[in-house]
Amino acid sequence: MAAFRLFFLLSLATIISPSFSRSLSQSPTPTPNQNQSLAATLPAPKPGPIESNARNYTKVCDRARFADIGLDMDDFTYCDMSLPYEVRVEDLIGRMTLAEKVAQLGDRAGGVGRIGLANYRWWSEALHGVSDVGHATYFGDIVTGATSFPTPILTAASFNESLWLSIGQVTSTEARAMYNLGHSGLTFWSPNINLVRDPRWGRALETPGEDPFMAGRYAVNFVRGMQDVEGSEVAKDMNSRPLKTSACCKHYAAYDVDNWFFHERYSFDARVTEQDMVETFVRPFEMCVREGDASSIMCSYNLVNGIPVCADARLMSQTIRNDWQFNGYIVSDCDSVAVMVENVKWLSDTAEDAVAQVMKAGLDLDCGYPKDPYYETYTLSAVAQGKVREADIDNALKNLYMVLMRVGFFDSLLAYESLGVMDVCTNGNIELATDAARQGMVLLKNNLTLPLDAKKLGLVALVGPHVQTTKTMIGNYAGVPCRYTSPFDAITKEVKVDYKQGCRNVACTSQDGIVRAVNAAKTANATIIIAGLDLGVEAESLDRSNLLLPGFQAKLINDVADASKGPVVLVILSGGGVDISFAQNHPKIGAIIWAGYPGEEGGQAISDVIFGHYNPGGRLPLTWYKNDYVDIIPMISMKLRPIDELGYPGRTYKFFNGTVLYPFGYGLSYTTFEYSKLNYETSSITININSTQYCKPLSMKPNATAPHCPAVDITSLPCDEEITFDVEVANTGNMDGSEVVQVYFKPPPEVADAPLKQLVAFQRVFVPSKGRSKLSFSLDACKALTLVEKTAYVVVPLGKSTIVIGNGDGEISFSVDVKLQI
Repeated sequence: MAAFRLFFLLSLATIISPSFSRSLSQSPTPTPNQNQSLAATLPAPKPGPIESNARNYTKVCDRARFADIGLDMDDFTYCDMSLPYEVRVEDLIGRMTLAEKVAQLGDRAGGVGRIGLANYRWWSEALHGVSDVGHATYFGDIVTGATSFPTPILTAASFNESLWLSIGQVTSTEARAMYNLGHSGLTFWSPNINLVRDPRWGRALETPGEDPFMAGRYAVNFVRGMQDVEGSEVAKDMNSRPLKTSACCKHYAAYDVDNWFFHERYSFDARVTEQDMVETFVRPFEMCVREGDASSIMCSYNLVNGIPVCADARLMSQTIRNDWQFNGYIVSDCDSVAVMVENVKWLSDTAEDAVAQVMKAGLDLDCGYPKDPYYETYTLSAVAQGKVREADIDNALKNLYMVLMRVGFFDSLLAYESLGVMDVCTNGNIELATDAARQGMVLLKNNLTLPLDAKKLGLVALVGPHVQTTKTMIGNYAGVPCRYTSPFDAITKEVKVDYKQGCRNVACTSQDGIVRAVNAAKTANATIIIAGLDLGVEAESLDRSNLLLPGFQAKLINDVADASKGPVVLVILSGGGVDISFAQNHPKIGAIIWAGYPGEEGGQAISDVIFGHYNPGGRLPLTWYKNDYVDIIPMISMKLRPIDELGYPGRTYKFFNGTVLYPFGYGLSYTTFEYSKLNYETSSITININSTQYCKPLSMKPNATAPHCPAVDITSLPCDEEITFDVEVANTGNMDGSEVVQVYFKPPPEVADAPLKQLVAFQRVFVPSKGRSKLSFSLDACKALTLVEKTAYVVVPLGKSTIVIGNGDGEISFSVDVKLQI
């Protein structure tokens, strides 16, 4: 009898699996609690052979599925596709008891079998390809892998918005195919768009870098690629448009300390000025919501100015949902609610108090890992204690199930029903991953060393702990890649090598292997050293204490370079910047390439750049500082602007007033480019206002005289002024290549405490050797020329601002005189 009961329950589980499209043999082993929940909420199957119930379904509202569980789909209004989503969701929620509602508030929603509602696992990840992190996605049997792109920090270095969009589109196609096969969910908690405020942060590899505008553009494109259904990119009611998959911008907000000495992310209180909050920390999220139409936001563990973010109604419901007109659900970083009670002990709250706080602040979904979600465990008692209203629960469920309606969980989406295993790891997808790595590679130094001519080289010494790296290339939040091409695999196809590792691993705690690497360099015609960091040095929950290469890596590089017979090429794998001043200054190290964590085909991309099959055009998305930076300013100082009284030099290219190793936006090429303007030597714009209420004060430098109306608040001011100009890019060298044209805004020189400059536009363009290409730019003046004042008002300063085209040598500029008409 016991055996029969077990067989019955296992067969029943095949009716609706976590994505309810898996057969029993494909499903990951459920935990006992999950089995109990499933058995408790599903009705008994129809009489007849048990095998007749073992079918796969990709949507809730499938007549055959309802029949299989003994229900008639016509009895359930929420399955009526002729009705608006909102009406259907209202019907669905209205059918649940309070206990059933609460069971849907965690990331492993239990479903309600008596009304035909399937369970759902919300947590999937797709940071740079479909990941195996989370409860909903797994690899095995028919889906052995998915395309693993470079980590975002390297992809961002391409400065190529169309590439970011394409990666999102390919990732969502593979995700949708995996969902059809029962291997994935439809809701992906990616991308990570936090900013790299401090170079020690361990999660730099996951992000688009340090600039809020660039991070915002990355978010917009990646999210659009993940979500947009062709033909439905815009709708009168954006909450009704279908979604290919759901994307989530995280971690909101001011989250960039993981584990630095005695400061860890679970209890860190980010003391942030309103100016920095508006100008830097929340701007990428605002762009993600307003321009990308993201359907999810994740709130972070940390506190901001004494309040846990997930419990801050001003940051959550007021800002995200009301001010930004957000259409979607807000989810906690996993165990954030538990952290409030058990780690932070905020306000000495009970578990029920914490549930009430976050739900009223706007948190819709509670991710619990490794703990059980607080919502599922304590919401019923919070209601019983009068701390939570059932209407609050209904509102959270509405936000959740509106998104599941839009992604086709209930009805499927016809355009994607045919996707399957043949749409995962295609040759085209793998080539896109390779090209993304190539486009992101940054040439940091080149003394006429690269590209190497493989036909003339003969023997090459191949040295370093990353020569045969594979898993390190895909970083964190990765899945199982389609395949790996290591640097060794690719380089040995080009030349004969003498491989000596030098260091057994990245930690490089022993010098024993260095002498063998030195001897190899003595006899080879060229030496390639591949070194850097890995997830044992920089990662989630692991910030760095310095910016140096680990162990004896620097000695390995110096000793090998000193002994080398031929030219030396150094390749660095890392997410954050590394102080390699010694290599930059070493006369025998002729070239340095930063390769980030380049994804599954990273070795091929590195080889293509070294041997001239590809001309590098990447630019650094974050500043590389010298190691003395870590002795000047503590990681926990959140202020972006310099603090002169403490000797703090400021942060990021916008405010740092010291000397850097490599600046933001830096990168070399195998060719040379020149810019010329085709119009606009100078320009002026006039902003019309009908009241001085739009005038705001502006911080001015000493001895500067402020006009009667020094700046205009543009938050609610209609403004359609544009700055248009064309730039011609000439390739004056002998090799085809891509150039990244960066456009910066410099505020009027009399303004105090303003950014040194800030990025307002960029385009990547391919230009053949001796060729020319024209780029057109159109800047919204009331976005491009803005400053955030100390009062946190977003203003356009009056006077002469400067538009700078380029970054460093060869840059050109013109002034824009902003005038006022009252």
